[in-house]
Formats: sequence, structure tokens, C-alpha cells
Amino acid sequence: MNPEYYLYLSALLFGIGAAGVLVRRNAIVVFMCIELMLNAANLSLVTFGRIRADAEGQLLAFFTMVVAAAEVVVGLAIIVAIFRARHSVSVDDENLMRR
Repeated sequence: MNPEYYLYLSALLFGIGAAGVLVRRNAIVVFMCIELMLNAANLSLVTFGRIRADAEGQLLAFFTMVVAAAEVVVGLAIIVAIFRARHSVSVDDENLMRR
């Protein structure tokens, strides 16, 4: 299969994730869209590594997945704490982090 198809898919996934971050107001959905954008970046890194026939793309994708996993842990903990305090995870609440 042509590597360009993977890059097109990566661009499409990144665009869907970016649109979700800009349009959605639920913090969990925004969080999932950010993860979709990170996975799109991983797909492009692996594709470029495959084109160049080296392991640098795979190595960068691995480090990105490690950072994304740490981000998920911290982000979900913050979202759960906010939900317990406010009973809402809407990003429209401007004073969400006060009190």
C-alpha cells in the first residue's frame, strides 16, 4: 500500500480531532479529540520512518505514546476532581478552577 494513503488518513484524523477541540464543550470529548490528534501525529511519524527505512519514526511515536499516557492519567484525575466538586465538566464554565 502506498505510504501517501497513511499520510492522508493522518491528516484526516488530525483535522477531525482539531475540529472536535474547537467545537465541543464537554471536557472529556475535548480530551478524546486531543488524543485523536496525538494518534494522528504518531501515524505520520511511523509512516515517515517507514519511508526512510529507519526506526527514528517508531521511536518518536513510542515516546509520544508514553507522554500521552501520562497526560491521560493527569488529565482524567483533574476532570474527575472538577466533576466531583462542580457536577459538570463543561469547558464553558469560566470560573471552573476557583474555590
